[in-house]
Formats: sequence, C-alpha cells, structure tokens
Amino acid sequence: MNDVLRTLREARPAELNPDAPVGDEVRRAELARAMAVPAGSGVREARVPRRSRVRPMWGLGLAGAVAAASVGVVAVTSGGDGGKAPGHGIEAAPERPMDSRTILLAAAEKLDGTTETTGMYWHKSTVDTHSLLVQGQGKERFTVLLMEKMDEWAPGRPGGKMVGRQQRLGVKPATKADAAAYRRAGSPKTLSLQVPVQPRGKGSYKALKVTAGPGPVETSSSPLVGGDKVYWLGRNVTMKQLQSLPGDPARLKKEVMRWYGGHDTEASNVPMKADAWLFRVAGSLVTELPVKPKVRAAAFRMLAGLKTVDSVGKVTDPQGRTGDAIGMTEKDPNGVVRHLLVIDPATGKALADERVLLTPAANDPRPAGTVISSSSVMGMEWTDSAPK
Repeated sequence: MNDVLRTLREARPAELNPDAPVGDEVRRAELARAMAVPAGSGVREARVPRRSRVRPMWGLGLAGAVAAASVGVVAVTSGGDGGKAPGHGIEAAPERPMDSRTILLAAAEKLDGTTETTGMYWHKSTVDTHSLLVQGQGKERFTVLLMEKMDEWAPGRPGGKMVGRQQRLGVKPATKADAAAYRRAGSPKTLSLQVPVQPRGKGSYKALKVTAGPGPVETSSSPLVGGDKVYWLGRNVTMKQLQSLPGDPARLKKEVMRWYGGHDTEASNVPMKADAWLFRVAGSLVTELPVKPKVRAAAFRMLAGLKTVDSVGKVTDPQGRTGDAIGMTEKDPNGVVRHLLVIDPATGKALADERVLLTPAANDPRPAGTVISSSSVMGMEWTDSAPK
C-alpha cells in the first residue's frame, strides 16, 4: 500500500464502514491526499477514483465510497493584500441587503412553473478552488490555492455506471504574503501540503507532496450501489426516489428529516444540529441533485423558514458572477464557520457555495475571513449525450 492510501486509512473515522456513503467534504479530502505523493518516491501522482459529488461536505455523498477525514480546504476567489486573509468573494453592497427570507422566497418563485425533461444522464460540472497549508522555510507555513474542474454523469436508469472526470487546474499562492513566502521557499514546483491526519482536525499534520502545475484529465467510473442507488440523502436513494420527492416544503422537510439522527449523516461521533443538517440537505438539493425544479423551490422555502439562516447580501462568486448570498454559522473541525449559498436572483438557481472561516480552530494558523471551501456550479442538466 502506498503512503497515499495509508494516509486515507489512518484518517478514516473508525466507526465508518468502508462501504459507507461519502460526503463531498470527504471526497475533497481524499482528492487532496490522492494528488499527493511522497518526495523521492518515484511514483506518479496517485488519485482516488472519481466519486459522485453531492453538496455539501460530510453530510451528503455518493453511496458506496470509501470514507476519509475532513481536511481544511478553502476556496479563495481573490488575492488579499499583504498578510491579510485571502478574499472570499464577498463584496458587500452599499445598500442594506435583503433579508434571507425575501431572497429565498424570490428564488423559489423564479423556479415555480419551470420544468426539466429527463434524459439518459444527469450531468453536472463544477469548478472548485481549495486552500491548503504548505510547509515553507523552517517553521514557516503559507497558503496555496488548488483549483480543479470536475464533471459527473449519473445514469438516469438502474444498471448504469457513475462516470466522473476531473482535472487539477493548478496551484498558486493565496495572497501577496503567501507569494512572498513561496518565493522564500525557492518557488518550488512540488509543494509539501500539511494535511491533518485526524478527521476532526486533532493531532499532527502529515506532509504530502503535490505538483504546482496543471494535471492531466482523468476519468473514472463505478457501478451503482445495489444496481440503482445514485446518491446519498440521509440514506441511499435511487434516481426514481429523487424524482419523486414532494414539491411542498412541509412535506419535503418531513421526508428528509426522517433520516436526521442528531449527528452528521456519515459520522455518528460528529454532532450536528437539525438546522445545520437541513441547510446542508437543502443546499444539496439546489446545487447538485437531479430533482425537479419544484423540489428546488421547496428546498428554498424550507430554508426560508429557518431562523438560523441570515443574509449576507450581494456577493461575487469565484467565477465573477453576482448573486445574493444567504448563510448559516456553525462549528466544525476548522473552528467557527459560516456556510454560504450564493443564488442568482434572475433565475433562482444556485451559483456557488462557500464556507468562510470566522474563528479558526486553535491548531489552524489561517486568519479569520479565509474561505474554507467553495464550489461554483457551471452547469447541471439532463442529457442524452454519453460521457466521452
């Protein structure tokens, strides 16, 4: 077993079955590790087979994947000045922002009456940017941005395979201060990532290597769990079950909350409040899953009923698109984090989600304001075109 797979095994929560569903944050953690190869090993960069992405984080993922630990990965949409925290794409508008309920209900109304014709595959495409700590000179550490493009095709009928395609677009320093630290380190083409071994951020970091340049386009596929399970929504679900979800917000909430057990959907030792769990499920419904537009509208209306959801106002997402952001503050292994959902007011569709670090954990040197993760939705649609 190489060091990459060994690290994954070390990081996996003990209570998780190797065949348990995996959340998006876990998949990202695996990806970060899978792209890393020990220096001098002579081994080409390893990778974990592409898994279906279900937004967001630990809570949701493709059934049947191997679980691993969460790692602090961050999307930063613009460089900072000096030693300040990286920008996180939030550009406050001068006017007072609309309240979250108004934003969410307006998005739901935009989706009302719209329809989608199903096809052979559910295809979605995203561009993600992650920030990772890197070992510099001596004890100095700095932050780099790792960007990747991902595509996924989920079969519309039982018996098919999930197909994924991914490409690392490159790695660069997050801020001017990080760029200076990068130069002091000799501007290496191979970087030493500092990856926390434990899933809750406790314990030591393990140094793994990743090259700074773009990587090759890689494609992988996997059979559906049980021949028909495509995603995880608090349980393994089929495409038919997703397409049958109710478009009434009260009924939808009742349906998904049946699977809430007071903890993260994948790790029973990670507590999660009901509102945070529902926020993640609803976010998945509007950014990732092949559900009907009326279900996405119902998901927005569910969120509108949560008092813990607030408004951020106008923001610019990582792709430069303007949208309205709503969010919820929660605790996770990185510290106190604000999870944001960016919505296009013209269409009611989700543009991106981000996680912003408000109060870093004791062992995390990144400053407040750092974005912990971000994913831009470039497209999601039914298609009859098979992946090539």
